Amino acid sequence: MSLKNTTMENKSNTISSLFDDAGEYLGTRLDLLKLQAIDKSSDAASSIVSGLTIVLIGFFALSVLNIGIALWIGELIGKVYMGFFIVAGFYILLALLIHFFRRSWIKEPITTMLIKKMLN
Repeated sequence: MSLKNTTMENKSNTISSLFDDAGEYLGTRLDLLKLQAIDKSSDAASSIVSGLTIVLIGFFALSVLNIGIALWIGELIGKVYMGFFIVAGFYILLALLIHFFRRSWIKEPITTMLIKKMLN
């Protein structure tokens, strides 16, 4: 009878140990998934912030350039304000063009870039 009890205790300990190991594995796996998600998210966020920084600097440079072009065109025409209207008209046409092609020019490339960042 004691041999039978010892065998049952060994089986019970083995099963208990197996469940403990499975629980530890699951906890470790969840921690790993959390760390991977944090890594991917921070990589995507840093890419977005650096891209926005470049866009902001480009915006300021483009603004100064546009003022210069508007003044130059206005001087050629003889009325400075007309140069600004011409430059504004150009940007209105550009905005309409971008509006109509925004899906293929903006949305899809950004979506693809973010998916690639998240999957790598």
